[in-house]
Amino acid sequence: MVKVKKFLSNSRNLLVLRQSSIFSAAVVIAFTYGLSMLLGILRERLIVARFYACCRQSLDVYYAAFRLPDMIFQLVVIGALSAAFIPVFSEYLAKSQAEAYQLSSSLINLLLAFFLVLAVIIFIFAQPFSALITGNFTARQVSLMAAMTRVMLLAQIFFLISDFFSAMIQSHQRFLLPSLSPIVYNFGIILSVWFFSGTLGLWSAVVGVLIGSFWHLLIQIPLLLKLGYHYSFSFDWRNSGVRRVIKLMLPRTLGLAASQIEATVSVFLATSLSAGSLTIYYLAQRLADLPVRLLGTSVGQAALPALSLQLAQNKMEEFKKTMAQSFSQIIYLALPVTALFLVLRVQLVRFAYGAKSFPWVATISTGRTLLAVTLSIFSQSAIQLLVRGFYALHDTDTPFLAGFISVMINIGLALLFLFGLRLEIFGLALAFSLANFFNLALLFFSFNFKKEKFVGKKEICSWGKMLVASLVAGVLAWVTMRVLDAFVFETSRIVPLFFLTLICLSVGCLSYFLMAKIFRVQEQEMMLAMLKKFSHWKQTLFSLEEIIEPQSVDGS
Repeated sequence: MVKVKKFLSNSRNLLVLRQSSIFSAAVVIAFTYGLSMLLGILRERLIVARFYACCRQSLDVYYAAFRLPDMIFQLVVIGALSAAFIPVFSEYLAKSQAEAYQLSSSLINLLLAFFLVLAVIIFIFAQPFSALITGNFTARQVSLMAAMTRVMLLAQIFFLISDFFSAMIQSHQRFLLPSLSPIVYNFGIILSVWFFSGTLGLWSAVVGVLIGSFWHLLIQIPLLLKLGYHYSFSFDWRNSGVRRVIKLMLPRTLGLAASQIEATVSVFLATSLSAGSLTIYYLAQRLADLPVRLLGTSVGQAALPALSLQLAQNKMEEFKKTMAQSFSQIIYLALPVTALFLVLRVQLVRFAYGAKSFPWVATISTGRTLLAVTLSIFSQSAIQLLVRGFYALHDTDTPFLAGFISVMINIGLALLFLFGLRLEIFGLALAFSLANFFNLALLFFSFNFKKEKFVGKKEICSWGKMLVASLVAGVLAWVTMRVLDAFVFETSRIVPLFFLTLICLSVGCLSYFLMAKIFRVQEQEMMLAMLKKFSHWKQTLFSLEEIIEPQSVDGS
């Protein structure tokens, strides 16, 4: 009994402990993101297994129904949270906790009121809006999409409040519990589909979204209360902090508006193709999102508070060092992942979604689409850090301009590939990847040559070595796969396929490691030091005074 109580006490402590370094925060976020993304893939596999064979057209409707609720959520909430709220809230928190929480309450109330106005408009006009943003949907599909959209609007209200709670908790440098919220969200959908798909059909997934979003909010409330949060029914729009957040979020919101136009156009174009095209595009995106979240979002999200603090303390050299180390570490990890995803794309699709009801033709089409999306893994990951670097500098204009230009390029290329070259859904994915390359180039050169020069010849030379090592790893993994597939394994069965994939991954990873060692890539030495450091995981994850230095390995 004593041991059980001690276990429960330790578990509670683990959830509320502070992660003060970028490394410890990034490890926590990456681990929970990875678990959440794996659950997300399991969720999609379950949905595909239950509904793809019988209800392919309705499945397209389900994914399209996210578009309108997600669009207004992104515009109203994400613009504030990603660009402005954490830096401003952190400043207030350093001075007065009461004023910081007063600021957060006012922002939650104001943005919730604005969101509700937009949500009511979407709710009333869901039918014509759904018809407007889809291509070849029938009248029945449009009606179903409108009904699903109305339910999902309620889920976005839960997300709005929950994401503000997450941002406040992360400003206290507690990252574990907020990172668990997407996990319980996925559990909500999985459980709903598992138990209710027989009676509710595809609506079980919609009900799951509602349940999961409520759990997403509920799990964070105890820790926030423990940190002293007191909600107030305040609409103080004259508060200087509120006005600063709104001023900073406007360019970011415009940038998000451009990306939302891109996402909406993608839905329209995908639904203009054959039935199931939107589902295939979405499934490929989900797989490619896994490394992007692990490598880019985790580092970027963990770095923002540290970068903001370094600038607030006028430690510009530390700021540039953190940016350079974090950027190089992302490249070190993203390049070989990209190479191995390209080689093993079909195997990954089969493991993720290869239910009996998901036909081989759909597997090949999803693998081909994944090939195109995989080309953007590196650029998407690096963009996550660069954008947050601009936000830490309180510059939201440059990411907006770069994002807007890349969105226009994406739409232009998508139209060319789909209707000019007839590349079907592969063309839509390829346009997405090329536009992300362009976005990365604009952000990188703007930051390095117009803001703060954080990259020099030494880093560029190291990146070149990583690229060569990744190419070698990809080629060796591909040769291994072809030989084993032709002469050793019968890959129509899951067990031989598993061993083939495992061997190819091992060959690719080992060859990359050896090439990086031959080239003396510094980032690899830092990664090895991280792993050695992680053997003392309690001190690493929850140290309160950890300083990030190259010799002890930075937190990128």
